[in-house]
Amino acid sequence: MTNPEQQAKTTCADPRWSAVLNRDISADGRFVYGVITTGIYCRPNCPSCVVRPENARFHADSSAAENADLRPCKRCHPDQASAQGRLRKTIVALCPVIVTAPQVPSQDALAASTGVSSHHLHRQFKEFIGLRPRQYAKARQARRLREALDQSETITAALNTAGYGSSGRFYAESTQVLGMTPSSYRAGGDDTRIQFAVGDCSLGAILVAQSELGICAILLGDDPSSLLQDLQQRFTKAHLVPGDADYMQVVARVAGFVDNPAQGINLPLDIRGTAFQQRVWLALRDIPPGKTLSYAQLAQRIDSPRAVRAVAGACAANAIAVAIPCHRVVRSDGGLSGYRWGIERKRALLNSERDA
Repeated sequence: MTNPEQQAKTTCADPRWSAVLNRDISADGRFVYGVITTGIYCRPNCPSCVVRPENARFHADSSAAENADLRPCKRCHPDQASAQGRLRKTIVALCPVIVTAPQVPSQDALAASTGVSSHHLHRQFKEFIGLRPRQYAKARQARRLREALDQSETITAALNTAGYGSSGRFYAESTQVLGMTPSSYRAGGDDTRIQFAVGDCSLGAILVAQSELGICAILLGDDPSSLLQDLQQRFTKAHLVPGDADYMQVVARVAGFVDNPAQGINLPLDIRGTAFQQRVWLALRDIPPGKTLSYAQLAQRIDSPRAVRAVAGACAANAIAVAIPCHRVVRSDGGLSGYRWGIERKRALLNSERDA
């Protein structure tokens, strides 16, 4: 194999080459590519004719390209700040404005302050941050709420510090945000009662935990004591109560569901996570049994195509196995990876669903 052929193969295997072929504007600002036959470097979305892969070289930025004795393209001006880059700076500057405002600014008001159209700003904010402006504001308010409850002398003081306009809205939203009442949170969650029990299923040992709101954990493994340790680490200050004989019926229902996910599970779930994690988990529940998505496709589905790593992190943080089916997410090439309860269990679940 000749050197040009080797270089072409290397280029085509690089994920950045796909961005060049598709003139992907979302890749603008992430890298530039040079053309060794012309001595020019371009943006990924340059409208010029696509270079032959054996002649392309990737560089982190314009400085790196110019250090390689390349000069900037006169069509796409990669040495100048891109419109995408300027918009990102605008979004970054908007974040503290959104967080500190007494009320979440409207989409039109945010757009008017930046000179960007409302629709474009909304779409780019969601793609760049992973949340809509209102969702971002709610997530930051939830963080302020936790910090305020930890630091304030009274719940009323925490209410004001967190930016809630009324006690009614505070109590209506805080339990959902915290997974418990504000008073329980201030007590460290000591009075949060979680029943649990360990049973058996086709994948080994299974631990099912349930709060007053619903199933909060379905853990899989080989060693029941390790599953209990995992539960204790997840709910460090909750009051963990071994389930009674009646609760074992719940465990049996969940174990039956794990053995046959296509049958569904008609039990309430207590899903605890950040706003972004909950968006990912909700999208996971929309993947039907027997089907899979790649992490990139899942990121596209939640309208955050650049948040692939964050999506993978949300899948890894999932504590409710099978009911939130993170096992249905695979690599872009269809390979299996990234299942906290083991690749073999992931393979068994997928095979079971395809054969059902």
